[in-house]
Amino acid sequence: MSTSTPSKPEQATAKAGKPQTYGNYINGRQVKSESGETFASYNPAKNDEVIGYFPLSTANDVKAAVDAAHKAFPAWKATPAPHRAEIILKAAHLLEARKEELAQTMVREMGKVLKEARGDVQEAIDMAKFMAGEGRRLIGQTVPSELPNKFAMSIRQPLGVVGLITPWNFPVAIPSWKSLPALVAGNTVVLKPASDTPLCALMYVEILNEAGLPPGVLNLVTGSGSKVGNALIDDPRVHAISITGSSEVGRKVAGRCGELMKKITCELGGKNAICVMEDADIELALEGALWGAFGTAGQRCTAASRVIVHKDLYKDFCDKFKKRTEALKVGYGLNPEIEVGPVVNKEQLETVKKYVEIGKAEGAKILCGGNAITTGDCANGYFHEPTVFIDVKANMRIAQEEIFGPVTAVIPVGSFEEAIEVANGTEFGLSLSMYTQNINRAFKAIEELESGIVYINAPTIGAEIQLPFGGLKQTGNGHREAGSACIDFYTEWKSVYIDYSGRLQKAQIDTDSLLAAE
Repeated sequence: MSTSTPSKPEQATAKAGKPQTYGNYINGRQVKSESGETFASYNPAKNDEVIGYFPLSTANDVKAAVDAAHKAFPAWKATPAPHRAEIILKAAHLLEARKEELAQTMVREMGKVLKEARGDVQEAIDMAKFMAGEGRRLIGQTVPSELPNKFAMSIRQPLGVVGLITPWNFPVAIPSWKSLPALVAGNTVVLKPASDTPLCALMYVEILNEAGLPPGVLNLVTGSGSKVGNALIDDPRVHAISITGSSEVGRKVAGRCGELMKKITCELGGKNAICVMEDADIELALEGALWGAFGTAGQRCTAASRVIVHKDLYKDFCDKFKKRTEALKVGYGLNPEIEVGPVVNKEQLETVKKYVEIGKAEGAKILCGGNAITTGDCANGYFHEPTVFIDVKANMRIAQEEIFGPVTAVIPVGSFEEAIEVANGTEFGLSLSMYTQNINRAFKAIEELESGIVYINAPTIGAEIQLPFGGLKQTGNGHREAGSACIDFYTEWKSVYIDYSGRLQKAQIDTDSLLAAE
């Protein structure tokens, strides 16, 4: 932490060199925090490298951002939705132009390998193009009235100011999932990004504003959840909160929003599983398990932290999985040959190490990995070996609790039915996968797997933005992100009745007399 006065804020950039001090983004420009204090964002692959300094904001900083959003709302709401969409489409093109810059920033700030970072930015580009199309839809309903000379319809209207609380693992994609539907629907936004990835979020917000958003429509405030997040949630002018994070934090935020009668969407944890049946294409399943378990160093809410394998394939699968896992190249993600980067910070590395010890204490066997990497090019980062546990029982903690790191548990089962039971046997329900060449089993899995997302012959990661994203049970509270479904959260339905009969008509009462007249 620093208490020095920040230098004049500069436009957020990915260029390496002397770290800059940035501001919050309020009412169309970067501004200093009231506190004057800053925190550093570090490179998790080289933890002595400072990416930049960002405001340790106060409740008054949040108030200033909400003031700006609240003031901007009437004019933004009155802007025709197709015009709002044109700005979002322009943002898509700007994101495309700066894709490589954003991706390289993401590698330095969060640790994701370069090809995955490019994919993260591509999700935001895709989301912007998709939401630009929603500007000419925002579909309502027209239905027949039960009375003559009466018109009945429903329309969507924006909520007002919405607060977005986003995580570090998809530092551009997830802010786009939340902000773009909110904006096209006519809301104004205050974004609180994760403190591990503030530069990615600031660059994204500046690009949206460069595209033509009026000042105050999209704002950003950095800092702690206890000060910034809570102040955002408690402000009565903020009509809805969207949060992606842990189930523990999500429950607390949802509880507080419930007390305030405030709309809330939570996208929380997962304990996802790939099921590999005896008739599966084993090579395809191995590729999927490797990508699902260790993509983004396992730091995805959709990561395949369980692999449920039929006993007839179990030994062959484990032998091949070990060989492929040990061949993965771990290191700094700016090297295009690297396949697995670091975890995001020291705390996350300690969590991974703790769960490895828990797994060993429970009696599971380490097939490969199991250690932090503290030598060579990884000596100054938060690296952990891709780790595979075998002979895991379904009720072990490593098979039940979200680890959020490069660790997966292989669980043997004796039948398709047992695979479904084990896959469903956690408190989460985000993403589940079934590898089989039997079409009957595939459709039965689609029906029986308890998750918001199901994959057949593909891993648990790889959702596309044109379909709803979200889960069941402790994974969320029923709302969905992405696709057209996400518009429901950011709008209120208003039912409209237009009576042009010229007389009083009584619904549910006059209908009997109408029938009698016939």
